[in-house]
Amino acid sequence: MSRYNRHIILSEIGQKGQDKLSKAKVLVIGAGGLGCPVLQYLAAAGVGTLGVMDFDIVSESNLQRQVLFGSSSLGLNKAIAAKKRLEDLNDTISVRSFTKKLTNKNAIALFNFYDIIVDCTDNFATRYLINDASIITNKPLVYGGIYKFEGQVSVFNYKEGPSYRCLFPTPPKAGTIPSCSEVGVLGVLPGIIGTMQANEVLKLILGIGDLLLGEVLYYNSLTTQITKLKVSKSEKEIQKVLKTEPFFDSLDYNLDCEISVPEVSIKEVHNNQNCLFIDVREYDDLPKIDSLKTIQIPLNEIEKHIEKLDSDKTKFIFCQVGMKSKKAVSILQDYNINNSFSIKEGASEIIEYLKEKR
Repeated sequence: MSRYNRHIILSEIGQKGQDKLSKAKVLVIGAGGLGCPVLQYLAAAGVGTLGVMDFDIVSESNLQRQVLFGSSSLGLNKAIAAKKRLEDLNDTISVRSFTKKLTNKNAIALFNFYDIIVDCTDNFATRYLINDASIITNKPLVYGGIYKFEGQVSVFNYKEGPSYRCLFPTPPKAGTIPSCSEVGVLGVLPGIIGTMQANEVLKLILGIGDLLLGEVLYYNSLTTQITKLKVSKSEKEIQKVLKTEPFFDSLDYNLDCEISVPEVSIKEVHNNQNCLFIDVREYDDLPKIDSLKTIQIPLNEIEKHIEKLDSDKTKFIFCQVGMKSKKAVSILQDYNINNSFSIKEGASEIIEYLKEKR
């Protein structure tokens, strides 16, 4: 009663509403800039079961906006670090952490356990995967996206409303949409957008207010302008997804928006003598990998250093989770440097492998 007093004294919520929150189960995919405020406010509000899924590791460049983490979290898996912080924030709820990547093989079973799915991811392939799994499992989806100084929020797949594919039926071409690690993002922006997402989740659970259903809210942090865009439901797009249910776990979600380049596992190349390991993370990203002979060239500097790369050596490129490295390989291919490969899953895979070898 004491913890949730400010909720309970609201006539629109009361004890019945707080009980609804306590019984709710919400899965948040992505514990980064958007996921941190979503998780923080849902935990504080008393949402009874929170799932947090993220396979990335906390790095120093995250701390500018990912407010669940501090210096003591550096090098930890984000889902695990978030769980620890959330349990301290509210020890009366259940927090489950998932450190694996969301795939078409685990999405359906995972989504079936939860009432609401919250998309806090930063890549298009995963967004389409989340949308499609939400349609198949009939789960409402609260979506958020950010870019530099702008953000957007909407609710999909709820009460005959539209889906993400109704808004964006066709994925963007590979490399046309840079990530925030390439173009930057205002630190407070994910806090604003993530809090809006949390607000939509609470309204869904409590059955109060007007949801962002059938419309997308666009927010510009430089002008403080809010614009709403209507989204029409496309039954054709939704039916196309529903027809994939029997073979959903065999679909390929490496969409056109994902850069296709040669990839290898660290296990395949660790003992290669004529090779060059290139770390394209930022200089302050953790954890450092000292047991491999590497050179560090941040992604945004790689074109400046192309002439310095030994053309005879095979280049194995890695980043934190395998996304920047794909972009780096693509850049090298544009310069006809074809003996380069992205290491799957990036630094996280390398660290686990080197632990096993000790």
